[in-house]
Amino acid sequence: MEDRLKWLALVGAGALIGSVSTIALLKFLNRGVEDQGCSSKSTESNAERECFTNGILRMNGEDLLKDEIVSEQLTRNIQFFGLECQQKVAKSYVVVIGLGGVGSHAASMLLRSGVGRLLLVDFDQVSLSSLNRHAVATREDVGTPKALCLRKHLSSIFPECQIDARVMLYDASTEEEILSGHPDFVLDCIDNIDTKVALLASCARRGLRVLSATGAGARADPTRVRVADLRESTNDPLSRAVRHRLRRDYGIEGGIPVVFSLEKPKVKLLPFKGSSGGEENPSDYQIVPGFRVRIIPVLGYIPAIFGQVMASYVVTKLAGLQVETEPVVNFDLDHYRILHQRLIEHEELVYGTASEVEVDVQEVMYVAKELWHGRSARDLSLKHVGHAMRRSVNELMLVRWDCAKPASVSNLILLNFNEASEHESGTLDEIRDKEPEFFVRVMAILKRAESDCCL
Repeated sequence: MEDRLKWLALVGAGALIGSVSTIALLKFLNRGVEDQGCSSKSTESNAERECFTNGILRMNGEDLLKDEIVSEQLTRNIQFFGLECQQKVAKSYVVVIGLGGVGSHAASMLLRSGVGRLLLVDFDQVSLSSLNRHAVATREDVGTPKALCLRKHLSSIFPECQIDARVMLYDASTEEEILSGHPDFVLDCIDNIDTKVALLASCARRGLRVLSATGAGARADPTRVRVADLRESTNDPLSRAVRHRLRRDYGIEGGIPVVFSLEKPKVKLLPFKGSSGGEENPSDYQIVPGFRVRIIPVLGYIPAIFGQVMASYVVTKLAGLQVETEPVVNFDLDHYRILHQRLIEHEELVYGTASEVEVDVQEVMYVAKELWHGRSARDLSLKHVGHAMRRSVNELMLVRWDCAKPASVSNLILLNFNEASEHESGTLDEIRDKEPEFFVRVMAILKRAESDCCL
């Protein structure tokens, strides 16, 4: 019995010594990182930044997931995407510019999703009023640069991620430093028009994939947040101004995905009141000219949702997962009822009966909105997106793609009246021979519809 007690005591002592040694080693490694210049400094040299790539964390995407702790931390992502796709995420490099309510949440979820390298950029500091929407900042962080605050907290969540934080303003003088290095994605979370437009134009010129956040302030309904082309965003003054400036100054008509809300702003911008309590000029209190100062009422959960949506969009793109975002189609239920009734009347006229109409109003909504985005199947351009999407459905109708098959979800296309007449006067073989690209595109969309209906 005494021998057994001695043996247990030795095992316990060994475990205690091992734990103490592990803690001491972790503290030493953390201190080593800080000694290399990775502590929270507002200005960092290029040599100091190399600690993020040449220090103790030099694993690439595959090495990251070979680590037992990392693979366990990301196990749910691996189960969802598969190992190879998660390795793509782990090898990725993403730049997040603007680290307020939107950017901080986007960066946080990119990190938690296993992105292997992040560059965090913001010139501003954490304020008390920003705590209602920032992803990680606490009262102790008030007054510290947002970039360094975010890096400090994120490093404790996923230490293996290479996080570079730069306290700087994006402009022409910092473009090369921020956008070089071939990032896989750039997240624009800036709320200043001049800076936002310059960044988006630079990304377009460099051929970089970019996702832009529009106005998250003055909204209250989280169910109205969408991802679409900049040309499709509605009810957002910031989007409207950015569209105008990009078209006027850079000749950019669209092709930039944005996160926006369909909800009209609930409140107006507030006048700025200084310490005296009277209305004052916000520019007198700005850190950087041209940036607004505490004049946009914001409910914290809306920018948080914007940031989460941005992270979701980027991570699925990096992993190679095809996600069909809900198109922005400004029809109401009455419009879909009209399309459904028109289909029934057309079937009776052409086929003598409507018995082969196998869709209801809800399925018509899916076909018109999800498959054909509220416009003719022959309309390949995006020039009719946005305001023209609100046009009446009087010029559109649903007809069978293959006249020999019933009018089902996977056999209906949306065309205008003239196109419908022309389509029904010909055959699918003629379309395949004369318009092979159109034929292949429609077949792919209808195949997706058939797959969706089987789920």
